[in-house]
Amino acid sequence: MRITVERVSWSVRGTAIVRDVDAALRPGETVGLIGPNGCGKSSLLRCVAGLRAPTAGTVRYDGEDIRDWDARRIARHVALVEQSADASSDLRVVDVVALGRTPFRGRWRGPTAADRLVVDAALRRVGLTGLAARSWESLSGGERQRAHLARALAQQPRGILLDEPTNHLDIRHQVALMELLAATDQTVLVSLHDLSLAARYCDRLFLMHDGRLVAAGTPPEVLTPRWLRDVFGIDGEIVPDTAGHPALVCRGVAPGPD
Repeated sequence: MRITVERVSWSVRGTAIVRDVDAALRPGETVGLIGPNGCGKSSLLRCVAGLRAPTAGTVRYDGEDIRDWDARRIARHVALVEQSADASSDLRVVDVVALGRTPFRGRWRGPTAADRLVVDAALRRVGLTGLAARSWESLSGGERQRAHLARALAQQPRGILLDEPTNHLDIRHQVALMELLAATDQTVLVSLHDLSLAARYCDRLFLMHDGRLVAAGTPPEVLTPRWLRDVFGIDGEIVPDTAGHPALVCRGVAPGPD
């Protein structure tokens, strides 16, 4: 699915959070959304997901303006995995993941055998099959985050939007998640703080600063010493690690004005 953002802005109480963003995601690519805290990444993701109506501009899925789409129609196209993994529930893990099938069921119809197969496959993809019968309350933050991803996969969307999904995960599951996203044929927009993960697993990067999209391109085109200095305030560069994968080398805080 092609996702297009056309001159999108979003403000709250007169304060501009997202400013005049133009961007396009090609079908099947994995794009990393990067930038410092407070730069507007989460707000832009929620506009792309249809959860916030832009103050100005348009979001399109395969050329169609989604402004007047209802939540069910949007959910049949994209799934959003948000930052928080702390919601309370007395449901089992499998029941939480099965919520991903809601957009495809009638109000009074329970899950079908086909729904259960989709849920089982989603649990397997994130390594949670053995925890399917566990109470949601018993899960760690990382396990909850993986369950949220499984719920998104069970939704069988054409696009997946993720807001800092690696925050609650240990390094093994961070790598596993990024490998899964890089290998999927769905269009992926993922907000990340770890620039090494972004450089290694994303086809392209969108760099945001002060609500604006200031750079877009391949990881080497975006993660230049100039942008690392001007946006992140560090003296660094992306270099190959011992296995040949791109990794961030940070020499320290970049010198600034006195």
